[in-house]
Amino acid sequence: MKKLLYILFHRSVFVALALLTQILFLMMMVVTFSEHIETFYWCCIIASVAASLAIVSSRMEPGYKIAWLLLILPFPVFGGIFYLLAGGGHISRRTQKQMQGILDKSALALREDFKADDLLPLGGDAACQASYLEQYAACPAYTNTETEYFSLGDLAFPRMLEELEKAERYIFLEYFIIQPGVFWDSILEILERKAAQGVEVRLMYDDMGCMFTLPRDYDQQMRAKGIQCRVFNRFVPVLSLRLNNRDHRKLMIVDGKVGFTGGINLADEYINQIERFGHWKDSVIRLEGDAVWSMTIMFLSMWDNCCGLDEDFDRFRPAAAPVRPWTGYVQPYTDTPLDHEAVGQAVYLNMIAKAKKYIYITTPYLVIDVATNTALCNAAKSGVDVRIITPHIPDKRYVFEVTRAHYPPLLDAGVQIYEYTPGFIHAKNFVVDGRFATVGTVNLDYRSLFLHFEDGVWLCEAPCIQDIRQDFEKTLAVCEPISIRRFKHLNILLQLYRSILRVFAPLM
Repeated sequence: MKKLLYILFHRSVFVALALLTQILFLMMMVVTFSEHIETFYWCCIIASVAASLAIVSSRMEPGYKIAWLLLILPFPVFGGIFYLLAGGGHISRRTQKQMQGILDKSALALREDFKADDLLPLGGDAACQASYLEQYAACPAYTNTETEYFSLGDLAFPRMLEELEKAERYIFLEYFIIQPGVFWDSILEILERKAAQGVEVRLMYDDMGCMFTLPRDYDQQMRAKGIQCRVFNRFVPVLSLRLNNRDHRKLMIVDGKVGFTGGINLADEYINQIERFGHWKDSVIRLEGDAVWSMTIMFLSMWDNCCGLDEDFDRFRPAAAPVRPWTGYVQPYTDTPLDHEAVGQAVYLNMIAKAKKYIYITTPYLVIDVATNTALCNAAKSGVDVRIITPHIPDKRYVFEVTRAHYPPLLDAGVQIYEYTPGFIHAKNFVVDGRFATVGTVNLDYRSLFLHFEDGVWLCEAPCIQDIRQDFEKTLAVCEPISIRRFKHLNILLQLYRSILRVFAPLM
């Protein structure tokens, strides 16, 4: 009974009911007015036509266009108004100005570190990728940065605690999901103690990501413990495009000297303390050295955006890092949905296009756009060894089905797909030709590529690239290869279901 009452009175239920009520009210209002006021009816039709024309001529991905048109055209009276309320990509001038100010400030703080031309001796492929991230994401490429790759959250966990214990000036945390348990409780104990010692501790989490894991007033609880805390994009049950823009980044930064990012959130399934979908395989990368300053700026920019602050970033700058032997190039990058530049997608597409021998990919979701699908197919057809690992045990059944719906065209082109049989693989890794790699938070789905705030680390000639490659090859041993034959005689209802899911995947 207690569990039932908890579910019934959970704020997610009230949010869902509020949104549903708004949609139903809007539909009733439109239908009622259109039946009695001919002018209103024709205004709705004109709105739908205008919305359709706007969609066709927009810079949206083709998948988005098709999904919205299939919603609007059968329901011209209601569809256009609904799109204008919740689906348009218009960003207010205030938001644009605010975001541009943040980007300009970040670029100013990091511009002296821009060094893409230094990669020219490594070839045009390396220099072009670094130059793109500097020019369009204001994210420099660095040397003098040690990298350490962790193939499991279980392995990263003790190292994260170890680094937190060393904090002397500040600790910055930014995560999509936080949930009390062994992982978070261990971190929180250190944060409380460090805050009491005078270390500046800042925590930021996404409201939707933590809707089912934290109480609504958790930020107040943190502040009572001496921890500065902000909630990103409070989930307000009002139809708005802002509902889609979530903070999916995962950053842990200690004194601007050490930084962690990757797929793991701060919940126990990510370190296999509890089992939800079989064995949870994730990845983490640890940076130590000059490149961590870029991650620090990423966090501070988002924090100031949430708080309405204009801080002096230089006061957080760490002392010069000791000179290290050759570490390769390390380029942390971030992606925002508010600047019309799909940085995460561009990094992936550039890596696919530059591959000459192989492309190894791990991703929890394979819900890819037209451009990525075409790039992967063309690479495979050109003789590049393209291999992708996805989960065998899903975390969301409908996403699993739409992932499998994307298999056939790739398999036909020669892409090799494997499913991780022990459970759920959540790592978002690319490794290309043993020279380039990226580890981060960007899934191969529409939300990560076009709607969420994301981050990652691009690597060139860094020693840990071989560790990422070896981890992929080792993981293949416990994966099931997927054959195109299994899709030849599927149940017709399942085929229809997957086709519908694939069409509307951009809106999910």
